[in-house]
This record gives sequence, structure tokens and C-alpha cells, in this order.
Amino acid sequence: MSYEQRPADNEFAPFYKGYVARVPEGDIIAILATQIEDTVMLFRELSDEQALRAYAPGKWTIKEVIGHMSDAERIMSCRALRFARNDATPLPGFDENEYVPAAQSNQRPLPSLLAELTAVRRATVALFAGLPLDAWTRSGAANQNNVSVRALANIIAGHELHHRSIVSERYLGAPLTH
Repeated sequence: MSYEQRPADNEFAPFYKGYVARVPEGDIIAILATQIEDTVMLFRELSDEQALRAYAPGKWTIKEVIGHMSDAERIMSCRALRFARNDATPLPGFDENEYVPAAQSNQRPLPSLLAELTAVRRATVALFAGLPLDAWTRSGAANQNNVSVRALANIIAGHELHHRSIVSERYLGAPLTH
């Protein structure tokens, strides 16, 4: 089935290649449905104080990373919805470095951010699970680059894996700075 196949390199901008490469082979809907559990478990045991730390000056806090993950997934899912529905309107990019401070994630309790991330993922899974098979290979322009629906599903999964890896290695594997 088209959603079980990895997207070809011409289905997404080169910037996303690292995200797509992180995603294991297989049913992307099942991957999206289960990977969120591991991510939430990684963060769940942290205190609010720990989640307010960054691994270096000028870097996002863990709370900001979680907020960014929710924002980026919403944007990628919206793109997937529009392209799956044959909307040919070119879509703009977004600047995550503008979104993060505006979200004010540091002012929110960690459980609230994790509940939102989980709700966003459930909505993402429901969207992709409800797509007809031919929608998976549809594409459109986002941020002046062509991207397929299938690629967006993989980008969402790979983006989460990317940030989970950074948090594990840089935030939790080494001393954290405020």
C-alpha cells in the first residue's frame, strides 16, 4: 500500500531527508500511533523545574521543545490534509524561532504540554488513517517545495524522533543548564 512505502527523495525537500531517514520501515500509521508513547514516557518523569532547563544558553527548554513538536505537527498535518483533498494552493513556510517564544510553553505545566502533544498526535493518526489510498501520493507546494502526503506523514514521525534524540542526548545525557 502507498502509505507503507517510504517516500522517494523527490517527494520532499532535501532539508527533510534526515527526518525521513529516522523513520523505520513499515506502516507509518502504526508508527505514528505508537511512537508518541515513548516520547511522552521520556518527558513524563521530569519535574516542571527540569523541563525549564536548556542544554546550553540560547537553546530551547524542554517545555519549548515539546511545544514546538506540537506546533510543527499541526502545521505538517494541515499541509497533508490540504494536499490529500487536492488543494493546489501553495502554502507558506513557518519560522519555528518565532513560534516558540509566542507559544509561551515555559508558562504551562508539563502535564498540560504532554496532554496537548498526545491529543495532536491522536488527531494526526486519525487524519492519516482516514485517507483514501490514492491521497497518499498526492502532493502540493509548501514553503516553495513540493511535498507528498506520504512524505508529510514520515516527516512528522521523523521530526518527533529527531527531537526525542536531541533531548535524550543533550538535555538528559549531560548536565542541564537553565
